[in-house]
Amino acid sequence: MTKLPSPEIHALLADLPLFTNMSPDEIDRIARGSREIRATKGSLLFHRGDPCLGFHLLLSGQIKLAFTSAQGNEKVVEVIRPGQSFGEALMFMESPYIVDAQALADSHLLHVAKTTVDEELAKDPKLARKMLASMAIRLHQMVNDLEGYSLHSGKERIVAYLLRELAPCAAPGNAARLALPTTKGIVASRLNLTQEHFSRILHELSDEGLIVVHGREIEIPDLARLRASLD
Repeated sequence: MTKLPSPEIHALLADLPLFTNMSPDEIDRIARGSREIRATKGSLLFHRGDPCLGFHLLLSGQIKLAFTSAQGNEKVVEVIRPGQSFGEALMFMESPYIVDAQALADSHLLHVAKTTVDEELAKDPKLARKMLASMAIRLHQMVNDLEGYSLHSGKERIVAYLLRELAPCAAPGNAARLALPTTKGIVASRLNLTQEHFSRILHELSDEGLIVVHGREIEIPDLARLRASLD
């Protein structure tokens, strides 16, 4: 007799936008084709060039997607947070990974096998539309990032990043505080800046009274002033 997946895995998959409106039986089949992965801080989940045999869903922790240039410089493409998935596009393309994936903290993931996804796509074409929509959103974000790197100054990139990281409930004109989700070096690489340039701009923003830096904690005395600095 086939063992049913745990209620926890079932619930986690059901919360994914990709699987919204799927029946409990369909979610169970996806869960049976999934496996749990525990990655300790600093460990590599996969290397660039490894075959992509499914996609990952991060349950807890933090995963860095990055590649290293021929000169040995690392470029962070994305920092994955709990609830996010990655690898769908390469899974469909049957292409190897184009980045390395490293755990920035002890992490808990689910890996959903491509064979399982293919079987469900054959049964429910609506799942394909959902997955296409999800990948389109990610592509749109990547285009926005490229536009920002090309057209915006380092200061504008950092201010926009800080505003995105704030809680949605933060009201204009109010003070706010946020914690950088990872090290300054990784955030800098994500914004296509060197760590030195990133630190220098933080000092400039601090000198202007727009932020107060306490390590990875950043206090914003006046959100309206910080937003106005982008005008």
